[in-house]
Amino acid sequence: MSGAQVQPETMKALFYPEHHRLEINRQPVPVCGDDEVLLKVAACGICGSELETFRLKSTRRMPPLIMGHEFCGEIVATGNAVQHWERGRMAVSNSIIPCGHCASCIIGKTNLCESREVFGMHRNGAFAGYVNVPARCLIPVPSGVNLREACLSEPLANGVHLVKLTRHIAMKNILVIGAGPIGLMAQQAFQTLRNVNIIVSDIRNERLAVAKKLGAIAVINPAQSDLNTALTQITGGEGIDLVVDAVGSPDTNYKGLHAVRQGGALMLIGLYENSRSLYSYDIVLAEKQVIGSYAATQEDMEDALDLITTQKVDVHSWVHYYSLDNGVAAFNDMKEAKDNHIKSVLVMDEN
Repeated sequence: MSGAQVQPETMKALFYPEHHRLEINRQPVPVCGDDEVLLKVAACGICGSELETFRLKSTRRMPPLIMGHEFCGEIVATGNAVQHWERGRMAVSNSIIPCGHCASCIIGKTNLCESREVFGMHRNGAFAGYVNVPARCLIPVPSGVNLREACLSEPLANGVHLVKLTRHIAMKNILVIGAGPIGLMAQQAFQTLRNVNIIVSDIRNERLAVAKKLGAIAVINPAQSDLNTALTQITGGEGIDLVVDAVGSPDTNYKGLHAVRQGGALMLIGLYENSRSLYSYDIVLAEKQVIGSYAATQEDMEDALDLITTQKVDVHSWVHYYSLDNGVAAFNDMKEAKDNHIKSVLVMDEN
């Protein structure tokens, strides 16, 4: 290992030892392989998919495990085969570890790598003092960028990816269903990169207030108002060109499909529950498109970090920050979604 310095043998971590349990304990500091760097974690966001893992005892993330895939930090050691990265450099990482040589990787769709791994799923993640990261996953953080914000490049990149997947669609009005972290990231990505009208729907008024503050032209609580009637009034009868379902339940899939105009598109990114209903008549007879979106490519990550660096998006004012020592509370507060609590970020002040 080149560029190494003496590292502690153990580190503090938010550990997932078994289903329905989290604890702060000490775990071994990982050793980086030849093509990896050892990153001293500065900050790591908690993702909604991790909350669902905990809630549903999902087999996609099996304990014992250190979760966490929205992270950035300082390189403190590099493997023997790593080039162009040196100790002391700040970097963010993609959540996806691509193989680099399958058909998807060759054409740049690294998020669809046939043998991909995900931090905090197939290997330990960054709810800890240190994490080992393949160098090909890294993107340099410009000096002066707040690392608490830089760590959210990954969820913002999910929104950037949505924008790129819908470049072929002419759009004026977009409905985002769900004002959670991914919904708000999608809202800001479309506002910034497509300059369109964003309407946000959610059953929590506190979250709708945040969406409004971030630039939504209108917000709708479907528990209090009929969604389609409100959309007709807001758009003056023009309708919705694209619906982004950032929840992903059978109910929101259905409502999203019926909210979009004929010839429009429904974009699915939320993974709350695996819906098994396909409304084929509603899709075919109205010539609607249904598009899935998964994670983000390395290019999406670079674009997202640039939006944060240039302060074209707000990934700070609506986020709650916790020390790693308070990681269990950070996880539970976000899971319970009390009041306006939308996003938790762990800040690793010490290891």
